[in-house]
Amino acid sequence: MTQSSKLLRTPLYSLSHECKAKFTDFAGWEMALQYSGLKKEHQAVRESVGMFDISHMGKFFLEGKQLREKFTYLVPTDLKNLEAGKAQYTVLLNHHGGIIDDIIFYYQGTNELEIESAVLIVNAATKDKDWQWLTKNLTAKDVTLTDKSSELALIALQGKNGVKILNHLINEDLSQFPSFSHLDTILYEEPVFIARTGYTGEDGFEIMTTPNVAQKLWYYFLDNGVIPCGLGARDTLRLEAAMCLYGQDMNEEITPIEAGLGWLINLDHDFIGKDIIAQQKQEGVKKKLVALVMEGKYIARHGYPILVNGEVIGEITSGTLSPTLEDAIALGYVSSNYSKIGQKLEIEIRGKLYPAKIVKKPFYKRS
Repeated sequence: MTQSSKLLRTPLYSLSHECKAKFTDFAGWEMALQYSGLKKEHQAVRESVGMFDISHMGKFFLEGKQLREKFTYLVPTDLKNLEAGKAQYTVLLNHHGGIIDDIIFYYQGTNELEIESAVLIVNAATKDKDWQWLTKNLTAKDVTLTDKSSELALIALQGKNGVKILNHLINEDLSQFPSFSHLDTILYEEPVFIARTGYTGEDGFEIMTTPNVAQKLWYYFLDNGVIPCGLGARDTLRLEAAMCLYGQDMNEEITPIEAGLGWLINLDHDFIGKDIIAQQKQEGVKKKLVALVMEGKYIARHGYPILVNGEVIGEITSGTLSPTLEDAIALGYVSSNYSKIGQKLEIEIRGKLYPAKIVKKPFYKRS
């Protein structure tokens, strides 16, 4: 058996193969790294529209009375007043305030029996860990969890022209649809979940449905000029938008405050790890995630040391050459003493030091 045959494949794998994708191993999945080229795919999303097969991500369905209140104990964000049809980006925390995963909680409302329901999208690499954590903390509270990760496909349609293409398929006017809203509809006589969310810094949608409908949508998007995009462009796009990648820019040893996600925290409700988070918010933290730009074209990669006056004060977590800005950009953790915007740094690359400076996040913001 070859190595590639051991990897999991999404319901859209054969369609990516038809599009001549180059594949890579990502979290145990054989995923498209690129199709027509990283720069072309990146620019398609920034200037028009592109699509990503993200069916590898975890898809959990939750039901229970007072679901929002019970789930809120697991995150630093207060979800108790989240309205039906709205979504919230947040993080699952452990008892030390560390980030188990970053997630999106899509609240679907309450039925006639006062049972609330929600959809939870989690990272592929942390799906099993998340499932165990959620099961441990929610089943005792009479919350029912269903894992539909292998049953459903997920396509991200990203870029300003996506709304026009998707509008032709459904009765709703998606141009009036707020960011972080979602709806259930019918396409090709099967149920479809559409959310105005994404991981690129652009307007866009994430569409969850059956493999049959997802394949039809893929062909429909291709016929309407949508460019297939791989994980390479997904990474450069999210990094320009200064969005964290779990496992690189955050993990279970890093808190939301250290990761620059303090805006997610509401100390007016009780949650796991609250004492540590509250203490950090009051006293500060020893390290912070910062955005930096290299003065030349040398790329600061994951794991490269960050120095000031010859002293190592941190480490790069993500880095690339920005296709939009044409600058070498990176995220990294530095000592809080050196975390101010404008701070000059040096990055060690293969034994030599190259200048960089801290800039305001994000690197790119759509107009």
